[in-house]
Amino acid sequence: MAIRAGPDPAKRCTGATMLIDIALVAVGLLALFAGGEWLVRGAVALAARLGLPTLIISLTVVGFGTSMPELLVSLRAALADQADIALGNVVGSNTANILLIIGLSALVSPMTQWDNAVKRDAVVMVCVALVALTLVQFAQIGRPSGLLMVTFLATYLAVSYIAGKKAGDTGELEETPDISSIWTAIYLVAGLAVLFLGAEAMIRGAAGMARAFGITEAVIGLTIVAVGTSLPELATSLVAAFRRQSDIAIGNVVGSNIFNILGILGITAVVTPVGVAENFARFDVPVMLGASLVFAVILVAGRTIGRPIALGLLVCYGAYMCALFG
Repeated sequence: MAIRAGPDPAKRCTGATMLIDIALVAVGLLALFAGGEWLVRGAVALAARLGLPTLIISLTVVGFGTSMPELLVSLRAALADQADIALGNVVGSNTANILLIIGLSALVSPMTQWDNAVKRDAVVMVCVALVALTLVQFAQIGRPSGLLMVTFLATYLAVSYIAGKKAGDTGELEETPDISSIWTAIYLVAGLAVLFLGAEAMIRGAAGMARAFGITEAVIGLTIVAVGTSLPELATSLVAAFRRQSDIAIGNVVGSNIFNILGILGITAVVTPVGVAENFARFDVPVMLGASLVFAVILVAGRTIGRPIALGLLVCYGAYMCALFG
């Protein structure tokens, strides 16, 4: 009697491993989102208790807090010698912020107003993208470059603070949470812990998926990881679009793009040098720069981002994704 062969153990193992990797990415995304939210809550409450000006809270505490998922993922990837994920996370997030997030937000509700401060920051965003393009021409982004980027970020924050004070902008948050000291500490500690666990899960799952599908770690970093760590920006911008608060949606993206390069990439490079693959210099960073330049021109010269422009941005993002996976 013929004996029917059972499933190939290797294939069964590969399938199980794939499910584990997908689960790790999903859990990592949820943990990054929850941890970032808790950290921001705790940090804002702590800053308020210390009597810090609300403008400083907005520029630093909230800004860095919402960028912590990107920072921890890039740091974890760089320390694990997965530089393509670390750099792809930053570059992919910036491209997605403009083409995907602004595209979706303007599709929900056309953007019709933004102030001169956003126009100024849009020019800074393009300059920062040019810095990134210069740095990826070399095989490695070293500690001196990272330190220089962090210095630029500190200067940008100081100038923004001074300009805001002169303009009479208090930078007040929509709400300052009234949280007890115990809950403030819990939010801070739990937020950081969950962020670290989320970053670990995300990197392990993403690297495993890249190996299983035969996709480079750079593509995984530019797509799944980048979009995943940009979920706070996506949620903020979509809510602002529904409320017809164009300036918040736009400022959120512009500020995030500046933070990502100067802060996330800068701090990562200071901790450990980041290797640069050729595709970043040839294709991915030029695409990011092009998106930044187009967005800046729209903000400086235009008066509205309507649905035709939104569709154009989304089509461009779709084409970029096709090019990555093609």
